[in-house]
Amino acid sequence: MTRALIPYLLHAGGRILNVSSVWGVTGASMETVYSLTKGGVNAYTRALAKELAPNHIPVNALALGCVDTDMNGWMSKEDRAQVEDEIPYGRMATPKECAEMLLLLSHAPRYLTGQVIDFDGAWI
Repeated sequence: MTRALIPYLLHAGGRILNVSSVWGVTGASMETVYSLTKGGVNAYTRALAKELAPNHIPVNALALGCVDTDMNGWMSKEDRAQVEDEIPYGRMATPKECAEMLLLLSHAPRYLTGQVIDFDGAWI
């Protein structure tokens, strides 16, 4: 998708925001393939940012921590409480908060590029 968008971005401007995970930054036991793919997103973000920086097209990623979505629906109340106890903020992020952070990044100064920004309530 990025390859298809780059010609448009070179002409019209814009930015690229990828969504990643803190497991792509730190890795997670029992989540090796997920960690691998998110780590790939992070490396791609940093490399593409260097490639597009001369054209002033920022490329960043938001590395999400635990978000209260259906993906975590398998958790029992006890599992959920244990995870939330590990998060210094005391709870999972909401999807709305993640969307608000992506919106904020979409308006960040263009000099912010090549960054993988953790959004995890100080969890990792």
